[in-house]
Amino acid sequence: MRANLRGTLLAVLVTATAAVLAGCGSGATASSTTIGSDSATNDAGALSVVASTNVWGDVVRQVGGDRVDVLSVISDPSADPHSYEANAQTQLALSKAAMIIENGGGYDDFIDSMRSSSGTSVPVINAVDVSGKAVAVGANEHVWYDLPTVDKVAQQVATTLSELEPGSAAEFAANAATFKGKLDALTRDVQAVKAAHGGTAVVMTEPVPLYLLEAAGLINLTPAGFSGAIEQDTDVPPAVLQDTLTLFTDKKVTALFYNEQTGGPQTDAVVDAAKSNSIAVVPVRETLPEGQDYLTWMQATIAAMAKAVDR
Repeated sequence: MRANLRGTLLAVLVTATAAVLAGCGSGATASSTTIGSDSATNDAGALSVVASTNVWGDVVRQVGGDRVDVLSVISDPSADPHSYEANAQTQLALSKAAMIIENGGGYDDFIDSMRSSSGTSVPVINAVDVSGKAVAVGANEHVWYDLPTVDKVAQQVATTLSELEPGSAAEFAANAATFKGKLDALTRDVQAVKAAHGGTAVVMTEPVPLYLLEAAGLINLTPAGFSGAIEQDTDVPPAVLQDTLTLFTDKKVTALFYNEQTGGPQTDAVVDAAKSNSIAVVPVRETLPEGQDYLTWMQATIAAMAKAVDR
């Protein structure tokens, strides 16, 4: 996966970052965070949490409320998360965090590399590990599109925050229960799509939304060589590209789901082919759109999916 391509940059980065951190001391950057024996809090007394992306950062906010101060490392709604390059500010934040939440599964290895360099030993929630899906090498790491996994992660966040701040445990549990109720409503929406349109064939440029599509009973006809090449940022073999385009010209699929945060000539070719053959095109994302939280974003995504296959 393209996320692993960052690894070659990290060795150089960590060495440079260590020098920057050595000079931070107790200056202005560090003064906004107070380090306790077991946790870190900001000036308002909230627990400092670092999330690899704003998707998991928002889940922490939903559960932690005003008792957490969350820094999401990857949050630019127009950015490609695979091209992220870590920096000294990220390393500093990790060194001062009370808790860290990452996606795992090779998606955001920069968190583990920088955490090791900083020497911090605070609790780390790894969403892929929590999901139980981290069995096979190359397994789909986009677990934020799997609603049961998001629920499990939220419950783990509540547990971990309660261990860090026992006095707020009831608040964390109540927030997690509220979040679960809203996730359950989204699950019912997905089940409704499955009941009405299960078995509908679709295609996707990358396996970003695959868990959601599977939960809705949709059949993925994407040639493995196509989605694999796009995710690895390599050229799609011509024969595989032609097989993919034929899915649209022969009207074998009802909808195309494409990652709007990545692109290239071959992705553009399939999007154009879908549109020219009146196949529904549904954009999906890896980070939250500006102004939306996880729940509103996923609700809109499910609604777009339902509309696309209702043809």
